[in-house]
Amino acid sequence: MDWKKEAKSWGIVLGTFALLYFTGLITPIMGGLQSLILSTGLKKPKVTLENKEQQSFDFSGQFLDTDGDRVGLSQYRGKTLFINLWATWCPPCRAEMPHISELYKKVSGDDVAFLMIALDDDFEKSKKFVSEKGYAFPIVHAAYGLNPSLTSQAIPTTLVVSPEGKVVFYQEGMSNFDTKEFRDFLTGKFE
Repeated sequence: MDWKKEAKSWGIVLGTFALLYFTGLITPIMGGLQSLILSTGLKKPKVTLENKEQQSFDFSGQFLDTDGDRVGLSQYRGKTLFINLWATWCPPCRAEMPHISELYKKVSGDDVAFLMIALDDDFEKSKKFVSEKGYAFPIVHAAYGLNPSLTSQAIPTTLVVSPEGKVVFYQEGMSNFDTKEFRDFLTGKFE
């Protein structure tokens, strides 16, 4: 008789998961839960570079902005550049977006630029998501592909490029980037 109760319990769990998955609710729910975890401060970016250390950044490449205009990577030379590769279907990407939006409000300006690169096939979906959430940062679409400096094994992926054109931060996976340590890192001098 115990196996019947066990089967019923598993049926409820699997049925709930299937309902969330097929209605498309699993992505925003998982993203929201992960964002709550990030808000606790338990997951912070390490401001050390373990991978791609001091590599020169490739400024070749173009993207489409929300108005349909081309944006060249070369226009970001000489600035500190925060780059994030993301997609709407990625729960960890959704989780870190509110924190990146707050970071953008605090540090964007003449010396720090943000390049939020949407990887969704349909850019309209990306634009709608950012608009509905009221995020402050501008987004671009990887309509023309990614150069070797931007290719990654996972998303979200975040890079910081120094004004001298060196990759000074590289991370695959989500983080709460709106921390004092990371803001100081972005607005400081790179060596």
